[in-house]
Amino acid sequence: MYVCVCNAVTDREIRQCADLGATTLGELSDVLGVATCCGRCAEAADRVLQEHVAASNLLEAA
Repeated sequence: MYVCVCNAVTDREIRQCADLGATTLGELSDVLGVATCCGRCAEAADRVLQEHVAASNLLEAA
């Protein structure tokens, strides 16, 4: 699903970026361009990122 329409960034791309080490919205913005135009996607992009980071941390702890 598209999270950032302005830059055509999907939730899958955000999760892949997190797998490569991104942990903040700023890092997503630098790598993918998320929330650099209108900014309406910032909250959703950050939520996808944080949920994926949290899930990855749980898998690593198990």
